[in-house]
Amino acid sequence: MKDCLFCKIINKEISSYTLYEDDVVKVFLDINPSTNGDCLIVPKKHILDIYDMDSETFKHILEVERKIFDLLKERLGCCGITISQNNGYGQEIKHFHVHMTPRYKDDNLKYTYSSENLEKIDIIYNKINN
Repeated sequence: MKDCLFCKIINKEISSYTLYEDDVVKVFLDINPSTNGDCLIVPKKHILDIYDMDSETFKHILEVERKIFDLLKERLGCCGITISQNNGYGQEIKHFHVHMTPRYKDDNLKYTYSSENLEKIDIIYNKINN
């Protein structure tokens, strides 16, 4: 897609710190990292979101996640990883991508939320299952 930031990175119109690349995906460091080694897995084909993706690409991305996690553990010594992916609301760049955020014992990374906005778990359960 012409105006897509990730398509421009994939097409080398914008430079990136690429960690891994194959025929299906490109993995590069996030320019606004939460922790050291924070990176993105982006399919080379412009795919809007999870509903726009074929099963083979989805499976390949999962396999690449494992490879990148191994790489980050080996080279950066991270203790774990947080993997996230947005669709619709919260998806700033409208090109499917997976965030891989290495976790370290002293990273102080906090994902905050407001418990005031949460309904009781039994209410949520009933909404989903009825």
